[in-house]
Amino acid sequence: MDDVSKCPVMHGSATNNKGVSTSNKDWWPNQLNVNILHQHDKRSNPMSVDFNYRNEFKKLDFKSLKKDLNDLMTDSKDWWPADYGHYGPFFIRLTWHAAGTYRTWDGRGGGGTGDQRFAPLNSWPDNGNLDKARRLLWPLKKKYGSKISWADLFILAGNVAIESMGGKTFGYSGGRPDIWTPPEDIYWGKENEWLKNERYTGERVLETPLGAVQMGLIYVNPQGPDGNPDPKASAMDIRETFARMAMNDEETVALTAGGHTFGKAHGAAPEENVGPEPEGAPIEQMGFGWKNVHGVGKGGDTITSGIEGPWTTNPTKWDNSYFELLFKYDWELVKSPAGAFQWHPINPDENDLAPDAADSSKKVTTIMTTADMAMKEDPAYNKISRRFLENPDEFADTFARAWFKLLHRDMGPKTRYLGPEIPKEDLIWQDPIPKGDSSFDVKRAEKEILDSGLTIQELVETAWASASTYRQTDMRGGANGARLRLLPQKDWDVNKPDQLSKVISVYEKIASNVKASVSDIIVLAGNVGIEKACGVKVPFTAGRGDAVQDQTDIDSFKVLEPMADGFRNYQKQDFEASPEEMLLDKSQLLGLTAPEMTVLVGGFRSLGISRNNDGVFTNDINNLSNDFFINLLDMSVDWKPTGKNSFDGLEKKSGKKIKSASRVDLVFGSNSQLRAIAEVYACDDSNNLFINDFISAWNKVMNADRFDLE
Repeated sequence: MDDVSKCPVMHGSATNNKGVSTSNKDWWPNQLNVNILHQHDKRSNPMSVDFNYRNEFKKLDFKSLKKDLNDLMTDSKDWWPADYGHYGPFFIRLTWHAAGTYRTWDGRGGGGTGDQRFAPLNSWPDNGNLDKARRLLWPLKKKYGSKISWADLFILAGNVAIESMGGKTFGYSGGRPDIWTPPEDIYWGKENEWLKNERYTGERVLETPLGAVQMGLIYVNPQGPDGNPDPKASAMDIRETFARMAMNDEETVALTAGGHTFGKAHGAAPEENVGPEPEGAPIEQMGFGWKNVHGVGKGGDTITSGIEGPWTTNPTKWDNSYFELLFKYDWELVKSPAGAFQWHPINPDENDLAPDAADSSKKVTTIMTTADMAMKEDPAYNKISRRFLENPDEFADTFARAWFKLLHRDMGPKTRYLGPEIPKEDLIWQDPIPKGDSSFDVKRAEKEILDSGLTIQELVETAWASASTYRQTDMRGGANGARLRLLPQKDWDVNKPDQLSKVISVYEKIASNVKASVSDIIVLAGNVGIEKACGVKVPFTAGRGDAVQDQTDIDSFKVLEPMADGFRNYQKQDFEASPEEMLLDKSQLLGLTAPEMTVLVGGFRSLGISRNNDGVFTNDINNLSNDFFINLLDMSVDWKPTGKNSFDGLEKKSGKKIKSASRVDLVFGSNSQLRAIAEVYACDDSNNLFINDFISAWNKVMNADRFDLE
């Protein structure tokens, strides 16, 4: 017997399953992953239960931290020497790659959690050697401890880096709490090899919700699409991937040029000289990866992207030389020492050469990547680039604003910002909402709602339609602002536009009568509907404000439209993902646990809230009850599929159809984890538990975006 098979204990911690054990996922790879609703459990968090990071950040000596960061920029270490004696470009890349994973489709990614410390991000090929940047920051993290999160430190480092090299920044906010385990909910792509591409269909149509062109990249392949050095084709990839991170053409050009004003790319030798990434490296490397055996393995011998050289003549100074060089020269396609495609200027002047990063007495040619050449070859990018060439101040301002957006897009509304460098200007992408007023007569409003003639279903559905747009990933959406009555939300099919228009017109009159915001009335009315259905008081906290159309970027809000909402049994169309998987995804975005998801679905069905009436297993839709669970688990019914997402419930004795359901409904009886929860709510003595849990989960969703209550 080998050593593993001799071991007397069956280890859940075994690093190799072979001959030891297999997981449920190994046996049933299509099993619904309910665990994504319970990630980042308190038990994984080393901080005390009452630890509040936002309060700790307020105690931070921000000025001292910035000084220490600024000093670090030129404190070159022998173990990983700084190019040009300045770590600024290195930390800009760290910050960019922390924030740059953000994507608009589901709000996931971004720098808001410090997840670059964990797999897979810490080992993505595009993040090569950033393990060293994080270790350079460790002495400062150690010094300031719990008052600065890794997430905030990663972002602040890039800002200080820009400022230390003469660049302009627009501002900074802290307040990003760290996570302590790798996120399970982010889909990075189906590929099982680094830098592979299986995410396109048709004419280069990128799979939703992905924001990068290949597995393990942040945005695009700098050599061109799948390594093809075609600048115009690269422009197509750039435009799509940057748009998926909420950037327009102007912001895209500014970020590309601004980022590449600093530093250099590293490709001193072929990648065969580089060892495994941090997660695959041997234990004695202590979390470091990409061990380089070429030369001394660092400094001038560094290998990262494979591209080699600086973009500008002074890589540690903010200036306009990126555009000056781009348009001054014709460029020829060459290969780096590592064999990567890159572009060199033809016959450059002596004063347009750059210093060698490790030996300033030597001069080297500047370079452009294929992605950089797209800024010249694409007509729209070319026009913007030439304008920035001729207007350096406009370029600097556009870059500062776009950089700020890159770093803060996933932080939610401006009311969450912390620190002394918060910009005063309100920006449209921050989804601004006027301050609300909580002084209105709530009892009078409740009476007018009850007297309005609206049904329980209309009251509850409208409140859910408003509040359930919230995403905990980037803290967008939610009931605050009442954008449900504005474009584009008022026309979304999932919101039943005709019904919604009728309800909102009633709410606007009530809001006017009692001098309340429509957003408060929407939530209050949903509470009134639930109270009417169960006789139990639902908590309500006033103070929401109403946004106007001019404060609402229609294109930006389009991504919040639910393609599926299992809580309402709604599917806009058939998708590759199953309805129950999409229910889990929406629940995770809402920050719900599995019991909260379960009780909400059951409650909505008992109130008759379901497209096509599927899953409505009750005779009284005006009574909030546990009927859904009781009848779902009824053993006298056989379920037969009638379509991809439709099932008939047949009485076993007679074969007569007595009910219908969707996959979302039946999963609470078929999935063992969800059935265990459903059984709790189906018990004869559980109706009060069910009602209380429903109200608790409901209240959580209604107030998810109330950051003013934190």
